[in-house]
Formats: sequence, C-alpha cells, structure tokens
Amino acid sequence: MTTPQQQQAHEVDERTVRKAVGAAAMGNLVEWFDYGIYSYVAIYIAMSFFPGGDSGSNVALTFALFAVAYLVRPLGGTILGPLGDRIGRKRVLALTIVVMSAASFAIGLLPTFGAVGWLAPILLVIARLVQGFATGGEYGGAAAFIAEYAPDKRRGFYCSFLEFGTTGGFVLAAGLVTVLQLGLSPEAMASWGWRIPFLIAGPLGLVGLYLRSKLEDTPAFRELEERHQVSESPLKDTLVHHWRPVLVCMGLVLFYNVAVYTILFYMPTYLQTTLGLGETPALLYILGMMLMIMFVIIPVGALSDRVGRKPLIVTACIGFIVLGYPSFMLLALGTVLGTVAGLVILGLLLVLLLGTMSATLPALFATDVRYGGFSIGYNLSTSIFGGTAPFILETLVISTGNNAMPGIYIVVASVISLAAVIAVTESARKPLPGTSAAVLRVQPA
Repeated sequence: MTTPQQQQAHEVDERTVRKAVGAAAMGNLVEWFDYGIYSYVAIYIAMSFFPGGDSGSNVALTFALFAVAYLVRPLGGTILGPLGDRIGRKRVLALTIVVMSAASFAIGLLPTFGAVGWLAPILLVIARLVQGFATGGEYGGAAAFIAEYAPDKRRGFYCSFLEFGTTGGFVLAAGLVTVLQLGLSPEAMASWGWRIPFLIAGPLGLVGLYLRSKLEDTPAFRELEERHQVSESPLKDTLVHHWRPVLVCMGLVLFYNVAVYTILFYMPTYLQTTLGLGETPALLYILGMMLMIMFVIIPVGALSDRVGRKPLIVTACIGFIVLGYPSFMLLALGTVLGTVAGLVILGLLLVLLLGTMSATLPALFATDVRYGGFSIGYNLSTSIFGGTAPFILETLVISTGNNAMPGIYIVVASVISLAAVIAVTESARKPLPGTSAAVLRVQPA
C-alpha cells in the first residue's frame, strides 16, 4: 500500500533536472568568475586606478573597493529576492546574470587614473555597486532553482553542482590570468592584459542567459501559482513570520563566507604580498587547490544525501576552529611542503561546506518566501563578514606583522557560527518546506 505522501508524490524528468542544474550553475560560474578575476588582478587594478603610494596600501584600497559591492548586496537581495517569490525565479535570474556580466564587461573598458584622474576609481565604484546589486539576487535564486527542481533523495547531489559552478568560475579566472601572465610581458599585463578576463565576462553572461531562457520556472513555484498561494507581500512575510530562519541562515553563512573569501579570494594576494611568491606560482598553487575541490565537491554533495548535511557542516566548523590557525602557520613557513599542506587542509574543510550549503540553506524557508528569505539572510551576512574579509585580513597582516592572522579570523568566525550550526535542522531526504508533493524518484526521459 502507498502512504498519502507517496500518493501525492510526483516524478521529475531527469533530463529537465540536468538542464535546470546547468542553467543555474552557469550563472553562478559567471558570478564568481567576475569576482574571482577582480581578486586575481587586484595588483594591476591598484596600479591602474590609484596614484602613487606603496603597493601594499594600494592593494588594501583595491580590496576596500572589492568590499564596496557588498554594501549593496543586501539591497539587491531585499529587492530581487522577494521579487523572485512574486514573479518567479526564472525571470529574476535572467535579469541578474545580464546585469552582472554587463558590469564586469564595463570594468574591462574603464579608463585609468592616468587618463581621467579620480574619475577612474569613481567609475570603478559605480560598476562594482551595480554588480553587487545584481549579485544580491543571484545565489539565493540559483540555489532555490536547483533545490526546487531536484528530487528529495538526491538534492544534495544536484545542489552541489551549483558550487561546482562557483569553483569552476574561480578555476576559469585563475587559469585565464595565469595564461595571460605567462604569455604577456609584465608591462603588457599591467597596461591592458588584466582587462581581457573582464571583457570575456560579457559573452559568458549571454550563454548563461540563453540556458536560463530555455527552462520553465520551478515545479514548486508553479505549484504555488496553481494554488493561488503566491505571497502578495513576500518581504513583509519574511521579516514578520520567517525571521528565525533568516537568523539561522545568517549564522551559517558567517563562517561559510569568511572561509570562502579568505581561502578563494584573499589567498592569491596573501601568497604574493605576504609570503613573497611570484604571481604565477601563487596562482598555480590556488589553481591546484581549486581543482582538488572540484574533484571532491560532487561526491561530498552525494554523501550529504546519505549521512545528512548537518554532520558535514559540524565537521567543517569544528575543523576550522581546530585547524584554521595551524593551517596558516604552515603557509607562513614559506616552504613548498608547508604551502601545499596548508592549502590542502583549508581546501578539504571548505569543500565540506561547498558540497552541502547550497542544499541546506534553501530548506530553511517555505516556498512562498524561499528566494527572498534566503537572499536577505545570505546577503546581509555576506556583506558584513564575507566581502570585507580580504580588506580586513590584509589590514590585520600589515598592522600586526603576524602572517597567520587569517587563521585567527577564520577561527573566530567559526566559533560565532557554532550556535547556528547546532541549531540547523537536518533536511536531507526530506521534502522542502511548503512543498506538499514530495519528489521521490527520477524518471528518465
């Protein structure tokens, strides 16, 4: 006999799920490709947009501008997220990928300080603000998009492809910058070579837009529409009735984003300016670590479907508390073995989060407020603790002279997040909140 839940269950077409995963992951790849190249060419941006001064101060100022985009991410999440709960995930995601790519393309065309003076950094700030606003509606929508398409028993597996796209964006950015550094003279790279990755972001965005335009909206959102249960005021509903999961989301994202922005964004500059590695060796180290993460991330997502998301997140949190500082002490040794060991430890701890968070966070919210609640909680926490991390870390290292300070920062963030990690409810193999029809089986097309 079948239970009432099984009678209500609907099958999902595997080919459609794969297309949805590819479309969402492509947008995430574009987002993090855009942000990655900014980090990897930060030294060249500092030389192009700021006058005089020592290189360390200019790099710190460049990272301060990196953080500028995160000032408007909560605004973008607050506007675009609830909009996605009203008009659908697909339409808003199409908008975010176009705006993100256009802003990155514009950075590749900006005049330098030598050409237009202080107008150059002002234009850079404007482009970063536009990019940050659009990004505020990207990750939450992409995660909700995949989670609402995926079958319950394999949601971790499918959602991990979103972070596979994230890492793929970093790998593409790091690989492209490395090729440019090897193929161009230092003078050419500083003059115009750093612009090439930003210009490539434009066509990448168009590819992502094409993929997203070929899909229907998610089954969960269409179900809401059919039942006439789409919220008339999703922002109000989120803030009044769903503030607790927003707080849990912020707590989880705190240490998650500190880890991401320290290990993936700040690390190339840390290896160069703090440890004295050359530009190409530093990027090759990071590239190797990210390839390791890409190799492991999908199995970690699948593992979370079997053992649960919470055990993996708890392991990562405790791991960062125990091993965060020792890992940076290994990096600070400046040896090949120390650098490899430090990056491997940090990368393996990070992948436990990358493989699970994109399935965990959407499950905190009901369907009618999922896009908005996720986007608000995620972007508030990211704005405060994530985007500011490279600037804070560079400042701490310079002011204290302690090359292992980033490890202390990760440890503190993990301790603060521990309460949220413990409070999170296990969501593996369960229907998403607000979804009456559980997806139990993938039906091949």
